[in-house]
Amino acid sequence: MDAVTDPADVDATRRTYLAAERTWLAWWRSGIATATAAIAVGGVVPDLVGGSRAPYVVLGAGYALLSIAMFIVGGRRQTAVERALGRGDYEGIPPQHVVGFTVAGAVLAIGTLVAILANA
Repeated sequence: MDAVTDPADVDATRRTYLAAERTWLAWWRSGIATATAAIAVGGVVPDLVGGSRAPYVVLGAGYALLSIAMFIVGGRRQTAVERALGRGDYEGIPPQHVVGFTVAGAVLAIGTLVAILANA
């Protein structure tokens, strides 16, 4: 039987494309969660804790920017992965994306912690 029409190969290809789709959806879930954090930190929390709104608004804007980045990078990544799969190749995530999202998330989490502790 030809390797291209072998049912096992077709099934493996299908699973690979579906895994790529699930990864793209994970980018979307992360973007939505971060957008929710932006609303909570920048809009809801300042009304609950009193004090200066400015730190929370800045942090909320940071979370919103991170959310936008997740949607854009996730979409671009999906396109790159689809192209690589079409070529029978692999497309790894660029290390700068991993570092960038890790640093951004850590900075926002630390900033949120500091803002909460400052108003405690």
